[in-house]
Amino acid sequence: MVTLAVIGAGLRGLGYARHALESGRARVVAVAEPDRHRRESFAAEHDLPAANVFADWSELLAGPKLADAVIVATQDRMHVGPAVRAAELGYHILLEKPMAPTEADATVIAEAAEKHGVLLAVCHVMRYTPYTRTLKALIDEGRIGQVMNIQHLEQVGWWHMAHSFVRGNWRNEAESAPLLLAKACHDLDWLVHLKGALPERLSSFGNLVHFRPEQRPAGAAARCLDCPIEATCPYSAKRLYLGCLGDPEQEFWPLSAVTHDHTEAGVLAALREGPYGRCVYAADNDVVDTQVVTMEFADGTSATCTVTAFAALEHRKTRVFGTHGSIEGDGVTLRLHDFLTDQVSVIDTRTGAGASAATGHGGGDGGLLDAFVAAVAGGDPSLVLTSGRESLATHRVVWAAEQARHAGTVVPFTPHP
Repeated sequence: MVTLAVIGAGLRGLGYARHALESGRARVVAVAEPDRHRRESFAAEHDLPAANVFADWSELLAGPKLADAVIVATQDRMHVGPAVRAAELGYHILLEKPMAPTEADATVIAEAAEKHGVLLAVCHVMRYTPYTRTLKALIDEGRIGQVMNIQHLEQVGWWHMAHSFVRGNWRNEAESAPLLLAKACHDLDWLVHLKGALPERLSSFGNLVHFRPEQRPAGAAARCLDCPIEATCPYSAKRLYLGCLGDPEQEFWPLSAVTHDHTEAGVLAALREGPYGRCVYAADNDVVDTQVVTMEFADGTSATCTVTAFAALEHRKTRVFGTHGSIEGDGVTLRLHDFLTDQVSVIDTRTGAGASAATGHGGGDGGLLDAFVAAVAGGDPSLVLTSGRESLATHRVVWAAEQARHAGTVVPFTPHP
């Protein structure tokens, strides 16, 4: 059985570890996590010996190898250190996306994995869902002819935007990353996967329009608990987080990011004292709340990706237009229109899991971990759908789009520096 060490026992690390435990395909044998409550809870859940429980990743990686592979699920700016050290020690690596906030750090990680001959799998979980596999097969089989254009919509979700990108850990570019990298590197990687090619040119537009001090309603307080208009605000932290109580999925996420105390008193105390109780118009956020990316490919075809806060948190919506047909998808069901017969076929991809992190990203989380474990067990990197270099290339698409957004121009793309 493949053994795993987990660095970072937050939402992502915990989710992958739980799938390993439930599937029986891998066993977690060590953890490094600075938060004492998370560390102790994780260790108890996986019955870890005290000698294999660490507060810092450097302690876990200071001695001999403890496992076949390591899951690096720290905050974005803390990926490069443990990933490079793990590669040096011969661990295979499952690395949470994005690889790193900067191209330089991401390149260092990819090169370290190559140098030391270890598998590097970046968590592009969207590639591993039953929905994606079905859609990709239809395209590759030529069912709609040549793909001419793809329209893709990533619905961040109004409350998810407020939780993660206004009040939460990914609110500020200097502390984390641009929204396009932190949230939608999934999506641009997925579009490249569907098309089967990297773009030649990109443009992008995006701004922080709504979650700004000047949009603050008259009379609004700095914290939701003090606010006289809180009951009429769709971004009310009080409504959002108290509403999670009693629902195991919502207590896992988003509530666990706010507090370990899942009682009304615990939630109210966290909203009184912590960042998640702030007014969305009075936080230190600077990431965009809407962005559009346009890509042109070498064959003259194109794709667009829209990322918006102002929608429900649901599966992505995609339209693929081809010369012989078109496909519309909602993350679960595909509608294939055949131009020759003028008939529409409805395909249920049997994607039972929901769209959020709490429900496994449409089966992508489990699919990715299963593929990674099988690749490690069988010594077959081809079971992972992206190599470290391929992931680095699609990350470069994101950075090129950001360059285009800031410069206000069309940017040529090269996969290598």
